[in-house]
Amino acid sequence: MTATDHAARRPGPEPQPAPQLKPKPEPAPEQKHSGLPARIWPLTARAVADGGISVGGVTLAAIAARYGTPAYVLDEDDVRQRCREYRQALPDAEIAYAGKAFLCRAMARWVDEEGLSLDVCSEGELAVASSAGFPADRIVLHGNAKTPGDLQAAMACRVGRIVVDSAGEIARIAALARSRQRVLVRVTPDVDARVHAAVATGVEDQKFGFSLSSGAAADAVRRILAQPELELVGLHCHLGSQITETEPFEVAARKLTGLMAAVRAEHGVTLPELNIGGGHGVPCTEDDLEFDLAGFARQISAAVRGACASLRLPVPRLTVEPGRAIIGRAMVTLYRVVSIKHGAGSRTFVAVDGGMSDNPRPALYGARYSVRAVSRPMDASQLAAVVGRHCEAGDVLATDVVLPAGTRPGDLLAVACTGAYHHSMASNYNMVGRPPVVAVRDGAARLLVRRETASDMRLRDVGL
Repeated sequence: MTATDHAARRPGPEPQPAPQLKPKPEPAPEQKHSGLPARIWPLTARAVADGGISVGGVTLAAIAARYGTPAYVLDEDDVRQRCREYRQALPDAEIAYAGKAFLCRAMARWVDEEGLSLDVCSEGELAVASSAGFPADRIVLHGNAKTPGDLQAAMACRVGRIVVDSAGEIARIAALARSRQRVLVRVTPDVDARVHAAVATGVEDQKFGFSLSSGAAADAVRRILAQPELELVGLHCHLGSQITETEPFEVAARKLTGLMAAVRAEHGVTLPELNIGGGHGVPCTEDDLEFDLAGFARQISAAVRGACASLRLPVPRLTVEPGRAIIGRAMVTLYRVVSIKHGAGSRTFVAVDGGMSDNPRPALYGARYSVRAVSRPMDASQLAAVVGRHCEAGDVLATDVVLPAGTRPGDLLAVACTGAYHHSMASNYNMVGRPPVVAVRDGAARLLVRRETASDMRLRDVGL
């Protein structure tokens, strides 16, 4: 049996041509030399008078005055430029934006217009994508524990592919399929990407995927091929988050290519797709390492071609799934200082009107961020810890932050690189409403997601 006979009757979606939008300008000199490095701040971020910052041609002070704080400020040009960089670096690959990093209807539309596919992990994310008119054949459904609601919604939308993550899903997907459903098998390749344990997903003995070394992945392939309602089109893996080295991806690609060869030898099926996930690292401070996209594109392509040549396999179409790398630097979070305390030691605590409810990552992973005063020039400086408003001693957004010595309540602070896993992981801890998302472009600001209010939370409380 050939790939045409069994697995490749409907090839993966081709990238759609990106619209001809005006090119993104190079960072202005003041962005490079005023404490706003482009590797951390949005591409359109600029320093303005009196210590201020503008993004997309709109000052952060004006956004705070109009929309209040806390607020997420999203640079549309930055998002579009990152999408194009991936398309240019990997012109023959499918680029699927990982919606779990951040998703709203406008974001889904931008990703669609830039020719990317979209991966979603729940009925809710799928509903947002569908409401934005995202093409279903370019949607990939993920998740280690897909609920009946998730799978039913996927079938109703006719999503392009589903990534099978557990044995029980195989029969459930087959039973729900309205037509022959394309699927991939998520493989755990036992590759250590050397990242935080909470986001390491390519190693053995954790909740994601089918183990390669135990034979579980090969068994999942057999089960899927026995289901006439399913069409196995490829293999998938995901190694973790904030990966800054290319070598783990190369190792994983070679291992999955080996499994592809084994599938062909046992079943006579040549799989046409190889999805190696995302997790490409993004710097949040000036000291952080940055992922080399151009180097990755060269090395992963060479690794796949080399492995296929040695195994005499056709080269599968590659899919990568960047999330943070697309959205991370495009967003800034604005806060207003509420109070200042000087500890019994030498520490100064600057408390703001947000915290771990809008950015849980410092508490979860020890993530570090760059913070800058927006409304006051740096005539003299002080070191301070920027802390949140919540009832947790661990609600600390950043330590050892250099702020103006005259910082006082009412001042504005901006935290860079807050696009990924901030809005999407935000909570209502202490019954605090989630902040709005405000998009900026060409000197104009518009509301994408409104602020959550106390009335919203009361509406959900239906018992008494």
